[in-house]
Amino acid sequence: MCCLLPKLLLFFLVTFQSFVWETISFQDNTPTAYEILRDFNFPSGLLPAGVTGYDLDPLSGKFSAFLNGTCSFTLEGAYKLRYKSSISGIISEGRLARVEGMSLKFVFLWVNVVQVLRKGDELEFSAGIAAAGFPMDNFEDSHQCECRFLKCNHQNVSKIGGMTSV
Repeated sequence: MCCLLPKLLLFFLVTFQSFVWETISFQDNTPTAYEILRDFNFPSGLLPAGVTGYDLDPLSGKFSAFLNGTCSFTLEGAYKLRYKSSISGIISEGRLARVEGMSLKFVFLWVNVVQVLRKGDELEFSAGIAAAGFPMDNFEDSHQCECRFLKCNHQNVSKIGGMTSV
């Protein structure tokens, strides 16, 4: 009996360690929201830096990405993209339809983006009655959200491997 206890303890430790390593390796293989975009032929920069999580239903294509708050950034000096804290739509190869939580500023007017299409080397953002196309180069890297008020005064922002970190 005295020799059986250490053997049982060793067995449980080895079994538990194996379980922990399998769990960690499974979590490491989970793709990021940015990798999901690339899997559907979109550039990872379609989503801004700082996505905290996502949901994807592989059967229906329902896709949602989550941010810590709203986010906006400027494109080509004249356009702005704004994201709510939750962005959703139906994703398929080169198409994000029924988009919710994304808007584009045309001149002085904000319009809701309802669809994003990949057309060759361009992304087309459709608001239903109007559309704007942008070169894919604009979305090669994820954009950093613009600072509002004093929110970013003390943050150091740097790009690391195509991703922006704060």
